[in-house]
Amino acid sequence: MAALITKGLKNRRWLSHDQNIYIPYYAAHIIGSYTMNIEEFAERAVQTGVITPLVELLRGRLTWVEQRVAVRALGHLATYPSTFPAVASHGEVLELAMQLAVSSLEIVYTHFYHFLDGRTSYHCDLLTRGMGGVEMESRKAEEWASQLQCWSLQFINCFAFKAEFLHDICKPEFLMRLPGMWGGLVNENSPAGIGLLRTICQNKLGRLSVASCPGVAEALCNVARSSDDWQYMAIDCLLWLLQDPSTRSKIIDKTVPALIDLAELSALGDHKKLGDTIMNVLQGCAESQGNARSFMSNSSREQIEELLSSRQRLKQEKKMPKEDLHIKQAAALVVKLEGNSLFSSGNIAGAASKYTEALALCPMRSKKERVVLYSNRAQCHLLMQQPLAAISDSTRALCLHNPPNRHAKSLWRRAQAYDILGLAKESLLDAILFINECTQSNDPDLSLRQNKVPDYAERLVKKQMRAAWLFREAAVKHAAVLPDGNRGEVSGIEADESEWETVSESEMENRAREAVDDREEDDEDDDDDDDNDVVNASKGRYYKCSSKD
Repeated sequence: MAALITKGLKNRRWLSHDQNIYIPYYAAHIIGSYTMNIEEFAERAVQTGVITPLVELLRGRLTWVEQRVAVRALGHLATYPSTFPAVASHGEVLELAMQLAVSSLEIVYTHFYHFLDGRTSYHCDLLTRGMGGVEMESRKAEEWASQLQCWSLQFINCFAFKAEFLHDICKPEFLMRLPGMWGGLVNENSPAGIGLLRTICQNKLGRLSVASCPGVAEALCNVARSSDDWQYMAIDCLLWLLQDPSTRSKIIDKTVPALIDLAELSALGDHKKLGDTIMNVLQGCAESQGNARSFMSNSSREQIEELLSSRQRLKQEKKMPKEDLHIKQAAALVVKLEGNSLFSSGNIAGAASKYTEALALCPMRSKKERVVLYSNRAQCHLLMQQPLAAISDSTRALCLHNPPNRHAKSLWRRAQAYDILGLAKESLLDAILFINECTQSNDPDLSLRQNKVPDYAERLVKKQMRAAWLFREAAVKHAAVLPDGNRGEVSGIEADESEWETVSESEMENRAREAVDDREEDDEDDDDDDDNDVVNASKGRYYKCSSKD
């Protein structure tokens, strides 16, 4: 296989003859497949000299499709301790992979996706295996571009475990790009940029670089408070940064609000007791008498102290008689109903205040009731155009819910809040999960009648799919699509038409008054808040919002 790649690189006349153009691609593909899980095959491959021709393909001596299989094969070879030194001995290979990770999407966009007439026939055949057509080729181009980026990141990840390579990896311009390298929906099994950041944060030099890099901590907070499959990786990064005295002071005020919202998270898949771990780390920050405390703002200190007092409150409630707990729960219900009444009358700020009061009264162990209160208050924050507060309350509701991240209406509210902030990926993931939850909901206002996706959710998903489109940055750079979507349809991407209905101020007020169902509810129905239309006309956005329970 190495000889065939070398022949294709040196003898272009032979390469262009008959079907030989496919040979370097399939040779590199075979090397990657055989070395994927068997170290013995990897060692034999290195002994036969496969690395040098693979590096030449990685360098771009042929085309991007050969780069894709070359970085995949090199990534497998770099996985094993016995073959990693041979890969690393090619000094430029890490820099090549980093350049490819950053530029891969633009490379595929400019060389294949955008210029339909310029697509080479053998590229089309490789992507679609004879089942061609522009639509199929475009879809596969997105998938392969995503793989090209993710496999580049996985290859770099092998180097990131070695401290001697971190100085080369931890360049600010590269680190700042990592949170955005998520691979899209077609590569949900790849840890992508967040996974590489997690590896980097396991080393002190890496943590110092990440903490000093503008925007990375904020991006980690957004992933930590999202429906991303790698949410736990972002949480790990934030905790390691806080536990390190040399990085704690740089990021504590940025990360404390997000981690406090996650402090009651029980588990994420196989990752257990994340909330307890978060609580202990934050407590350690509060008790620290070193530089971290002096650099902590009063707001962060107060939030941590409030969190610790809630833990103490839970311990006290465990000793309370059940009758007293029932009284507290009943009092919280009364205040919540007062909040519902205020919300119905259009007093959104007053309703939010009542929900806050009810949360102070509600027993900590009454998680179902607290989910509703947080979710209701998040709705108020949305209507008052306070997206950060809405994200905070929605996240707290989702962490309390059993299972976590599955409370449909909190997902929808957080999706809208992220949309207001222009965070398309986070909004998209929440909106998709909201639709999935609707398929299993017993709530008649959420259930998908005749398997039909709610119109308001479909509109938001379509909008965010365009905004989070894999090639959007490359398209904007090459003037194919303007950021505001004012251009017409380009390469299958529709113009960004008005996604949200707008109404008059008077209609907004009328709908807000109708936002609460007058029916009586027992405790078992406490979580069934009926959807009604509440519109914020000042921003021109239509919100399909839930009434208060």
